[in-house]
Amino acid sequence: MIIAIDGPSGAGKSTLGRMMARALNLLYIDTGSMYRAVALAVLESSINATDDVAVGSLASRIDIDLEGDPDSLRVTLGGRDVTHEIREEEITHMSSIISAIPDVRRAMVERQREMGRRGAVLNGRDIGTVVFPDADVKFFLTAVAEERAQRRYAEDRMNDSSIDFAATLADMTERDQRDSTRVDSPLKIADDAVVIDSTGLSIDEVFAKMMDEVEKENRKP
Repeated sequence: MIIAIDGPSGAGKSTLGRMMARALNLLYIDTGSMYRAVALAVLESSINATDDVAVGSLASRIDIDLEGDPDSLRVTLGGRDVTHEIREEEITHMSSIISAIPDVRRAMVERQREMGRRGAVLNGRDIGTVVFPDADVKFFLTAVAEERAQRRYAEDRMNDSSIDFAATLADMTERDQRDSTRVDSPLKIADDAVVIDSTGLSIDEVFAKMMDEVEKENRKP
């Protein structure tokens, strides 16, 4: 079974993706972490992030892998564990920029398809529309921007106490705009996706809704 979870930043995709993968005993693929790893590789190189050709070439060459179970997923770059490094604010900002580069997206989509073909829960922004348009179940998670920003703010504060909520909200708004208007694989709702607005809902409430949809799929003849 392949389950696609798309949506904007802070919608709960990662948390719910891990929960579903664990419940269904499937591989969990956090595609956002893959783009973050590319962003880290760019920052560690002499490549200019505005050089689309060079960044795309780098993305096609580097070795990115996801290891471990859903709750302890490790991201490796060239065999080096970068799980925590890629959560830094600088990487978050850079990943949003380089993820709009068509050659980067093509390189990552190819790898995501290779990893997901044996069955997986994948989250991202173009899983149900581009990576696996034939996924068994597609979800699009969303919530009002302020609530999504609050979730991201609380998460980021665990690593950096200087994080400012207003800055987090502004950055998220900018990223939403960039993700939804980029030419290559923009963030949009797949025609057959189940849309869940998690505003005011707990993670467990959203998870229950998602599992109900999976059960419906499993009951089909």
